[in-house]
Amino acid sequence: MNIVIKNVKIVDAKRAFHGSVLIEDGLIKKIFKADEDVNISKDTEIIEGKGLILLPSFVDMHCHLRDPGYLYKEDLESGQKAALKGGYTTLCTMANTKPICDNTAVLEYILDKSRKLNLCDIIQISALTKNLEGKEFVDFKEMLKYTRLFSDDGNTIFNEEVMKKALILSNKLKFRVLTHCQPEFEIVKRDLGLLKEVGGNLHVCHISLKKTLSLIKEFKDANLKFTCEVTPHHIFGYEVDYRVNPSFRKKEDVIALIEGIKQGYIDVIGTDHAPHSLEDKQNGAPGISLIEVAFSMVYKVFHENGISLNKLSELMSYNPARILNLNCGLIEEGYEANLVLVDLDEEYQIDTDNFISKGKNNPFNGEKVLGKVKMTFKRGSVKYDNR
Repeated sequence: MNIVIKNVKIVDAKRAFHGSVLIEDGLIKKIFKADEDVNISKDTEIIEGKGLILLPSFVDMHCHLRDPGYLYKEDLESGQKAALKGGYTTLCTMANTKPICDNTAVLEYILDKSRKLNLCDIIQISALTKNLEGKEFVDFKEMLKYTRLFSDDGNTIFNEEVMKKALILSNKLKFRVLTHCQPEFEIVKRDLGLLKEVGGNLHVCHISLKKTLSLIKEFKDANLKFTCEVTPHHIFGYEVDYRVNPSFRKKEDVIALIEGIKQGYIDVIGTDHAPHSLEDKQNGAPGISLIEVAFSMVYKVFHENGISLNKLSELMSYNPARILNLNCGLIEEGYEANLVLVDLDEEYQIDTDNFISKGKNNPFNGEKVLGKVKMTFKRGSVKYDNR
């Protein structure tokens, strides 16, 4: 089935204009400007998008789907359906499952189950070290058959020699290390120093402090090549009495992160979607469930701080797609038709009772956000429809 999405404002990281998009065989076949005639065949489905914005769908480089092992918190089906509701079609899922994803058997289970579900595209992240212990590396030769992303997220690599060797190997074997840094400033400083010394492919997860951002600026200004992310919740709220890793910070930190986004020092918005049961949360488990409201949280912050929708698309779609070498993230002819239709004017309250995710753990329940996902397309197939 071919589809035309008509009369929308088309926005991505590079441009914004009114027009229509023709989708054929899962790809963006043709883009029509507003004043062009849209010539289509009779069997083409027409989706009227007047008043709505068409964006590239979102790519999440950092989320937790809890499958295998913690299915009472989330599973691959509930997590991916929540993601599609939030406008995401590609998810990089962390390795702290049970058993831990430090071997090909677990990795194959996740990928096989995801293929059968046919919801999002899953890029499974392998643990960097066995059992996430920060000591002995996983079998890179075997794991690289399936993924080029490695992380002990949830655990910090405290051993400097292990981190140094990981960076050296990331260069040699062409993979990327995603780091969890706590204490944040000290570990980021160490890792960037090691990167400067030995090279490598480094992505710094969920920075949250003004002083960490100053390090990011310093090393990027010195032309050190690496990427970094912030989460929606670390720019949405401050001094919130709710356990997440890293913690909610002070207002000055939030202001600094937003300024860092404006200045181009932040590469990616990663959700760090971390669903928990009520009991686990009451027992102190860190994390927030937010993937289905992440766009609305981010857009509210960007709108209030004069940051363009182009910049939002850059951080939520284009940059992560580019980092992962995906043929999506822009609305261009020949790109995969991974798209999201949104109403920027719709304001609503976060209601965790309506979450598709099994995790209802979100401290912003009842707070107003702006911009709502209406439809999500993956390779031209409608995966979520709330028109």
